[in-house]
Amino acid sequence: MSTCATLSAELSEPLAGTAATAATWLLLEQHGPWGAKALTQSHLDPEVGRALDRAADGTGVRVALMRRPGRHADRRTGGRHEVVVAHTAPGASWVRREAVADPGDLLGLDFAALGAGSHGGLGRAHGGDPLALVCTNGRRDRCCALLGRPLAAELAASGHGEVWEVTHLGGHRFSPTMLVLPHGYAYGRLDAASAKEVLAATAEGRTAVERCRGRSCWDRPGQAAELAVRRLAGEDRAEVLAVEQHEEAPGLWRVRVRHADGRAWDVGVVRGVSEPPRPESCGKAAGTPARMVVRTVAAVAVADGPGRERR
Repeated sequence: MSTCATLSAELSEPLAGTAATAATWLLLEQHGPWGAKALTQSHLDPEVGRALDRAADGTGVRVALMRRPGRHADRRTGGRHEVVVAHTAPGASWVRREAVADPGDLLGLDFAALGAGSHGGLGRAHGGDPLALVCTNGRRDRCCALLGRPLAAELAASGHGEVWEVTHLGGHRFSPTMLVLPHGYAYGRLDAASAKEVLAATAEGRTAVERCRGRSCWDRPGQAAELAVRRLAGEDRAEVLAVEQHEEAPGLWRVRVRHADGRAWDVGVVRGVSEPPRPESCGKAAGTPARMVVRTVAAVAVADGPGRERR
């Protein structure tokens, strides 16, 4: 029987505009096995997990669990939990790290401020390799375990020092999927070679448009529009594009993509459906997942000094 990832790839379902949306990620290290709803189905106190989920709701913060690649015996271990908090807006992205003995201490954070991009001096700045977070939660979808765990293990074995398994990035059918910080771009249908290329590009301040699902700080129409402009302009520098998104009618958006050098593009995006029907996750009934379809990309005239315009 075909998996959801196999069917999606065979049907050439587009990746652009499918990344999970989050302005800020709060990632908590939690050893041991994870259930389908990992915040309440792991060795993390389920009351703390529920409280973290409530605290993040509506703030732009997304909470997930992470752990190092390898075997995850079903036993409780003490010690401290690594915490990563990352804001992903262009020109204002940052990654902070902390270690806590009690994950409940995280409930004292100002989630609204974190979502808005203010870390308030939390922990210490991360200055090492890009963080590679590979979705591996097989209890959520078997594709994440079958495809994600080998990828995470291969990246770790190759010497990349910041590889983590993560509980849920959305889009199981695009497995293996990976979120890369600090910029917050998500990728799908990776193999070891392409994942290493993504990490090398990120270390140089670039994004790899091939296999990219979008930048998590944008809603999905904005993700699709930004990637369309990157392809058109041949632009791979991660921090030079910003997005302003307006819904003109249900399922119809006009997205203004601005470049740091002053150029701009208007992108028309519509919500479509993926045909023929296929399961969005293994074990689910076949459906027609929403997809972001870029209809138009037009350069916008911008001022270039008094009385002059350029495109």
